[in-house]
Amino acid sequence: MATIPHNPLFAPIPGAPPIVVPNEFNMSSRDFERICQLIRRRAGIALNSSKRTMVYSRLARRLRATGKGSFEEYLDWLEGAGGGAEWQDFVNALTTNLTSFFREAHHFPVLEEHLRKLRGRERINIWCCAASTGEEPYTIAISAMEAFASLDPPVRIIATDIDTSVLDTARAGAYRDDAVAKLPPEILRKYFLRGSGANAGYVRVRPEVAAMVTFRPLNLLDPQWSLRTGFDAIFCRNVMIYFDKETQFAILRRFAPLLGPGGLLFVGHSENFSQARDIFHLLGKTVYEVNPAVAAKQGPRRGDA
Repeated sequence: MATIPHNPLFAPIPGAPPIVVPNEFNMSSRDFERICQLIRRRAGIALNSSKRTMVYSRLARRLRATGKGSFEEYLDWLEGAGGGAEWQDFVNALTTNLTSFFREAHHFPVLEEHLRKLRGRERINIWCCAASTGEEPYTIAISAMEAFASLDPPVRIIATDIDTSVLDTARAGAYRDDAVAKLPPEILRKYFLRGSGANAGYVRVRPEVAAMVTFRPLNLLDPQWSLRTGFDAIFCRNVMIYFDKETQFAILRRFAPLLGPGGLLFVGHSENFSQARDIFHLLGKTVYEVNPAVAAKQGPRRGDA
């Protein structure tokens, strides 16, 4: 049920119950449980009952777009002849994309220091696992430019996301002014171009920044990631919070052999992987490195993503 928004011209009668209107579609408990099972199998996302309203509002759009009259009909169609392309729309609808430039800013001085230690290397590789609309991988690129005091540092960034709908925005590299309003003026001047005319009110990352980043669709639950080993850093921030502990552990085990010697794993501030301390060692500020014993077994690893 949806509550009608308050209208100041028509004040409610004191003590009267709120006026509600029925939802467009009925979503039964069975429908919701079925949705939870499907998105968990497909993307590893673990939903609970507190997300029911969010699930309804996002998937109701898919029912309208596909002309289905109920969640049961839509889910039957999705799992039957209607699969294929609609599975990606289903996943896109239930994926949360919350990001910003220099989000969790304490990580980027750590990254810059790490990159400075790698001076002299011909190629430095970084993987950003949750590119979303591009702010995080472009921040990584800017940090690399700052670390090397150059618009052409030897750093290449692979930026992936399960949600294909956000990758086009990321590739375009164009954002509203308010997305960069809190950035230091010097950073804004050096790494962004302001729009004019029809593009007034927007900024775009400089071509040199965009050239450092390659965007690809990737599902962390896929059995093959099509990535080479030898990453010097992996950013997987605020992704694992949507997975259960078993899924987190499985992904962390796959990260370890992808990191080169001394490679760093950056995770979100609310993510804690104490269950994987035999694989990763916490350095501080939610930055991890491969446990030395595990790294010794792996041996030296180097390659391009």
